[in-house]
Amino acid sequence: MVDLEAILNWYTDELVPDVGRRFVAEIFSRTEALADHPDIGRVVPEFQQTNIRELIHPPFRIVYKREAERVRIVRIYRSERLLGDDELLQ
Repeated sequence: MVDLEAILNWYTDELVPDVGRRFVAEIFSRTEALADHPDIGRVVPEFQQTNIRELIHPPFRIVYKREAERVRIVRIYRSERLLGDDELLQ
């Protein structure tokens, strides 16, 4: 996923690649629970649609769509950023 690569690259550029690898591992760990518990995240405030949810893992937002047969991770952002409609279509 592009967002995870960007996280790794940013922390590598900041000369702390171990921090980036730790965050990516933690993000994977947090998202594993979604397979059995797809509603554990809150509804994304910018959209107010029950199928667009997020997990907060400071300093990141893990945004996902709850679909009929699966949960799809949409974006992983710094938590202070707001999402736009076009970002969910990627």
